[in-house]
Amino acid sequence: MRASFLRLLSRRLTAAAPGLAGVVVVTFCLMRALPGDPAAYFAGNAATKEAIEQVRVKLGLDKSLPEQFAVYVRDLAHGDLGQSVTTGQPVRAEMLARLPASLELTLTALLLAVAVALPAGVLAATRPGTWVDQAVRVLTTAGVSLPTFFTGILLVYVFYYLLGWSPSPTGRLDSLFPTPPRVTSFYLVDSLIARDSETFTACLRQLTLPAVTMALFVMAPLARMTRASMLGVLGSDFIRTARASGLSRRTVLWTYGFRNAMLPVVTTLGMIFSFMLGANVLVEKVFAWPGIGSFALESLLASDYAPVQGFILVMATLYVLLNLTIDILYGLIDPRVRIDA
Repeated sequence: MRASFLRLLSRRLTAAAPGLAGVVVVTFCLMRALPGDPAAYFAGNAATKEAIEQVRVKLGLDKSLPEQFAVYVRDLAHGDLGQSVTTGQPVRAEMLARLPASLELTLTALLLAVAVALPAGVLAATRPGTWVDQAVRVLTTAGVSLPTFFTGILLVYVFYYLLGWSPSPTGRLDSLFPTPPRVTSFYLVDSLIARDSETFTACLRQLTLPAVTMALFVMAPLARMTRASMLGVLGSDFIRTARASGLSRRTVLWTYGFRNAMLPVVTTLGMIFSFMLGANVLVEKVFAWPGIGSFALESLLASDYAPVQGFILVMATLYVLLNLTIDILYGLIDPRVRIDA
């Protein structure tokens, strides 16, 4: 088993290497093709030509594109993602500081979507054509039809401005509460480790609206795939055989039906998670969430190359690791799927 896992890991990483190399090349070329002059932007409107040229030399933009690319690849080989001109900090440090915030938001939204969408999909599949099935379709369609930024603004308007139930959308934690001692950099987990229930509650309240905003958008494909997969499995011969054998409805539904329907659901789940990692940019901006998405967007507007390139490279790496995790889950869900296949 261990040898099979190592072979799978080696094969997947080898197959992913050309894709990551392509991401590096394409990102570098696209950033240089964007309109505008970063040197003129950072020098200021009142800067002279000599001052702009000095900034260009400092940023390394006076070199040819092949030379700039060679320097960029050399730095990547040493784990250096460059330096952000807007913040003056290394991009790697900025990413490491902001990535936990994005992951905490994304994982919480994903868990919330799974907790609602999977039972809803199973419920709709066991009652096809009924009002329950129609209600699940309407709710999931409404969630995916609204843009995330509109849903976020609407939730802020209703629950913060009108009802006053939610705290102000100003980041991960209200300024009245202390930041929990850093262990995992996930505020919810760190506050639990510190046994600080007040900070945990404050973090959870700040996290609720942005997590619900993202979860509403991704529940629809997950619920629909669960429903379709369960309908296909429940109509299979082995399900009819299990029912004819006198097994309980719960055993047939969950032990035989749900487990066999999980493979396409896991695939959809992986696609949704990879989409959420990149799509949380707008949610982070609406709720002033200090994640890597908002950092990359601000850098893009300022023509700051290094953070945007680092953001795309980090997202591509997480996508590769996510696909590897899905391959491993296949073998755990269905033993017929060999891990070395």
